[in-house]
Amino acid sequence: MQFRYRARDKSGQLQRGSVDASDERNAADVLMRRGLVPLSINPAGGQGFSLLNSSFGESLKSAFQQKVSLDELIIFCRQMYSLTHAGIPMLRAIEGLADTTQNKRLRTTLKDVHDQLERGRNLSTAMSQHRGVFPRLVIAIVHVGENTGQLEESFQQLSVYLEKEQDTRKRIKAATRYPSFVLIALVVAIFVLNIFVIPTFASMFSRFNVELPWATRALLGSSEFFVGYWHVLLLAMVGGFFGVRYYVGTDNGRLKWDSLKLKIPIIGSILMRSMLGRFARSFSVMIGAGVPLTQALSLVAEAVDNAWMEKRIIEMRRGIERGENLSRVARQSELFTPLILQMISVGEETGRVDVLLLEVAEYYERETDYDLKTLTARIEPVMIAVVAVMVLILALGIFTPMWDMMSAYQGR
Repeated sequence: MQFRYRARDKSGQLQRGSVDASDERNAADVLMRRGLVPLSINPAGGQGFSLLNSSFGESLKSAFQQKVSLDELIIFCRQMYSLTHAGIPMLRAIEGLADTTQNKRLRTTLKDVHDQLERGRNLSTAMSQHRGVFPRLVIAIVHVGENTGQLEESFQQLSVYLEKEQDTRKRIKAATRYPSFVLIALVVAIFVLNIFVIPTFASMFSRFNVELPWATRALLGSSEFFVGYWHVLLLAMVGGFFGVRYYVGTDNGRLKWDSLKLKIPIIGSILMRSMLGRFARSFSVMIGAGVPLTQALSLVAEAVDNAWMEKRIIEMRRGIERGENLSRVARQSELFTPLILQMISVGEETGRVDVLLLEVAEYYERETDYDLKTLTARIEPVMIAVVAVMVLILALGIFTPMWDMMSAYQGR
C-alpha cells in the first residue's frame, strides 16, 4: 500500500511525501530508518471506493479463489531456501518457482511478486500484498532475513516451523476423527429411530389397552415430536448453526468460544498444550531471526489462532512495553507451568531465550503427542457409555411393554 506522511527531519524541518509499506507500522519503520520522525501517516487517497477493492470484496474473491495449502507453503519455503543457498538471484528464483508450481493462485501471486521485485520493491513488501497466500508470520521473518542478510536461514526456519505446524494439525485431526464419526452416527440413529422405527411400535402398542412404562411414554412422546415438528427441528438446527457461526465470527463471540474450547474435558488440555507449543516455537523463530521482542509477541499472538490466548499474549507485550522482563510477564499471564517459567528465566539470564523456547516447544509437542496417542483410549469409554444408555432406554421403552403383553397373553 502507499501511505502519505508528514514528518520532521533531524533539523526539525517539515517533510511531506509518500512511502510504500505493508501497513502504517511498517511505514513508520521505513521513515525512522530514513532519519525522519513521523507526525502523521495515512493511506494514499484518490483511488475511490470500489466494492471489489473493499475488505468485503477481498473476502469474497478469496472465497472463490483456489486455496494455497500448508503443504504448498512448505514446499515454497524449502525451494526458496535451496535456491537462495545456491546463490541464484532472487528474480530468477521467483520466476522459476512461478513457472513450476501447480497451484494457479500461487503461480499468479509469484508472478506479481516477480513484477514488484523488478520495480524495485523488496521481497517482504511484495509478499505483504498477498496476505491471503502468505501469513503475517512468514512475511515478518522474510523481512527480518532481508534486513540482516540471512534470507536463506529465514526460509529454512520457516520450512521447519511450518512442517511442525502441519504435523500437529494432522495428529489432532486424526485423533478427533473417530469421536466425530461416532457422534454423527448417534445423531443420525436418533433421527431414524424417532421418525421411522418408534412410530411402528407406537401403532402396535395402541391396539393393546395396557399401561405403558415411563421409558416407553418418553420414547413415544419424543417420536411424536420428531414426526410432527421435524421441519421445525431442521430449521432450528440450520439456523442455530449459522447463528453460532455468526456469533463466533464477532470479536466477543470468538473470545468466548476460544476460551470455552480450552475447558472441554479431555480435549481442552490437548488444545492448550498444542497452542503453547505453537507459541513457543514461533516465538523462538522470531527471536532467533532478530525480531524485536514486542513485535515478535504481536506476530506470535496471531500465530496461535486463539483469541483468548492472543489476549493474554498481548497483555505480555504491554508488560514488556512498560519495562518488565519476559519471565515476569510470562508468570503474570498464568499460561505456563513452573518448569517452563524457570526455563524462560534461565534463557533471559544466559541470553539464550530462543534456544530454551525451542526446548519449551519440543516439551509441549511431546506432551501433545502422548495425549493424542492416548486420546482414543480415553474417549472410547465415554462413547461406549453413551451408546449403552441409548440401548438401555430403547430396551426399556420397546421390549418391556412387549414382554408385559406376552405375559398377559400367556396368562389368558
